[in-house]
Amino acid sequence: MDKQMNWNSLAKKQQQLQFSGSIHVRRSGETILSESFGYAIYSEGIVNQSSTRFSIASGSKIFTSIAICQLVDEGKITFDTKIIDCLDINFPYFDERITIHHLLTHTSGVPDYFDEEEMDDFEVLWETLPMYHVRNAEDFLPMFQQKKMQGKVGGPFKYNNTGYIILGLVIEQISGMDFVDYIEKNIFQKAGMNDSGYFPMDELPGNISIGYIKKSDGTWKSNIFSLPAKGGPDGGAYVTATEMGAFWEALMNGRLLSKEMTRILLTPQEKVADDIFYSYGGYLQTNEHGVVKYIQMGYDPGVNFRSVHYPEQDLTIIVCSNKSEGAFEMLKEIESLTIIK
Repeated sequence: MDKQMNWNSLAKKQQQLQFSGSIHVRRSGETILSESFGYAIYSEGIVNQSSTRFSIASGSKIFTSIAICQLVDEGKITFDTKIIDCLDINFPYFDERITIHHLLTHTSGVPDYFDEEEMDDFEVLWETLPMYHVRNAEDFLPMFQQKKMQGKVGGPFKYNNTGYIILGLVIEQISGMDFVDYIEKNIFQKAGMNDSGYFPMDELPGNISIGYIKKSDGTWKSNIFSLPAKGGPDGGAYVTATEMGAFWEALMNGRLLSKEMTRILLTPQEKVADDIFYSYGGYLQTNEHGVVKYIQMGYDPGVNFRSVHYPEQDLTIIVCSNKSEGAFEMLKEIESLTIIK
């Protein structure tokens, strides 16, 4: 691989997009490309670096999925366990047949507190429930607990954030631990993700990128009023691009789940499009030979995350951005340079 050619190509793409963020590429446990662009905090002139922590929005749903799989591995629940049997929170209008499987695969039919097909302004969400009050999984309950089902349980795949909030509540009740504490102890520490975590937006640690939203006049504002004060089961963890690469290595090497449970986590469950499926661990692309790549993505205002892992090539690509756009285009450029045909 001609690294200089790759760098020139990526630099051109970065300039074209004005991409701000970090990229990390590793093959067979070795880093082959790691670069950062733009500013973590524009007003202070602080640049993004390999040690910069980025919010990855829904890209962190896989942590919730792995936590559930760990509890299944331990025999504390099963994928067929009904929510009514493992959670002492009352959902008066929910179908009693909803299981862990349905929540993991976005087939539960529960009302989504943020339906991305119906809404595009995240700030509208917090007009009745101020975002600074939303710091734990249970804080989301007023947004969906008393609502009727959005669809039929076991119906077609429909992306749903509420389902993962409920999974977080299950993790807390079954483990007896706060959701964030559980993830940090049982996933981040085991994967060597010492800089990753769920941080309150009003108590951010160092080496953090602020998310930026472009205004209609071309200037920028931060995303502090667009997101919950603290991330949780449906998204919002902060990671470095490098540590997300380490995460995939830990997952595929059996440090987070048993070999059989890792296989189950990454098995196609629900068809999304022609060659795209959803597993317990997120999206994946298949062909006639099996899985081509596992796909992680996350989007919030001021947050753009893309990640892929090619199992046959043992290739992982991570792209984190603190702007709303650009990660997908950077990912595609890197794929064109690194995929072995």
